[in-house]
Amino acid sequence: MEIIYLDHNATTALDPEAFEAMRPWFTERFGNASSAYALGHLADGAVVAAREQVAVLVGCTPAEIVFSSGGTESLNHAVKGTWEAFPAKRHLVATAVEHPAVRALVQWWRAMGGDATDVGVDGEGRLDLAGLEAAVRPDTALVAVMAANNESGVLFPVAEAGRIAKARGALFLVDATQAMGKVPVDAAAWGADLLTLSGHKFHGPKGTGLLMIRRGARLKPLLLGGSQERGRRGGTENVPGLVGLGKAAELAQVRLPEMARVRALRDRFETELAARVPDLHLHGAGAERLPNTSLVGFGGVEGEAVQLKLAERGICVSTGSACSTGMHEPSHVLRAMRVPDAYGRGTVRFSLGLGTTGAQIARVLEVLPGLITELRSLGWAPR
Repeated sequence: MEIIYLDHNATTALDPEAFEAMRPWFTERFGNASSAYALGHLADGAVVAAREQVAVLVGCTPAEIVFSSGGTESLNHAVKGTWEAFPAKRHLVATAVEHPAVRALVQWWRAMGGDATDVGVDGEGRLDLAGLEAAVRPDTALVAVMAANNESGVLFPVAEAGRIAKARGALFLVDATQAMGKVPVDAAAWGADLLTLSGHKFHGPKGTGLLMIRRGARLKPLLLGGSQERGRRGGTENVPGLVGLGKAAELAQVRLPEMARVRALRDRFETELAARVPDLHLHGAGAERLPNTSLVGFGGVEGEAVQLKLAERGICVSTGSACSTGMHEPSHVLRAMRVPDAYGRGTVRFSLGLGTTGAQIARVLEVLPGLITELRSLGWAPR
């Protein structure tokens, strides 16, 4: 049975070129990048090269890159570092639809005694810019706005949000994890002081990521230890992982135009699905979205049941964020979008990738309508 993978917003396969670039750094070039001899110098040079590669993709200087284990660590560094850096500012602004990692940090901020304001979205998932502007105060330390929502794929007006943050003297954090490799990312043009990404979202290795810290912004390190990353993140560098991350970044930049083909496939999928399946809702379809993401609410069924039935046929999809799998209630994103429960509980995310083919989409369209009809006839309605 062919596996049809339509969950690229959860993770992506390591690119073979990135894997081959990593291979020698596991074996003959195994040196510690901090060691003062040939093997160490080789490893240090590889880290320097990777830093240059990802800086091009992010739109910043290599010196502004702090490597990490992934998006979650980077977000923790950004938020907790801001808390420690600005003791006179105890207000945080974040959108109501941020990734669960950010939402958890909002709760942490409040638990530490700070104040936090959630900014809403409209029914299509678009950010309320007026609400954001009204939320930012003189004591706001940080404004956190994602570049693209991981569930709906809706793109946010990050440059405009950055201008609002800067006008009030707040740091501006952009979670670019879902945007990277799918749409252009430009930290400088966005006015980002802090920006995060995770390598496994764009065909890099798991366990790699970065936090961009704009030159002049001073944050205390999250991980104390040695002098690695210019003292901003202690710990021996994951040289093979960083080599893979750098190569994946280089490939993502080159392959960005290929997302036009992915968008066409996504649009075809949505058009034909809507024609074949009654009583469905395409969440965020009226907004500007990532080219690969389709979040579909099926009336009269449980999204989890649809996911399981598709999995039996070798089709991999999600009911939302992979970080909140197992939740039976509509996600915080769907609640913020005020999606009716009838569609919220029946929501499934289809996220395409560079390897998705027209034949695969045709197969899903062949299977899915009958599957929905079957589940509805069996009474798999939301509880």
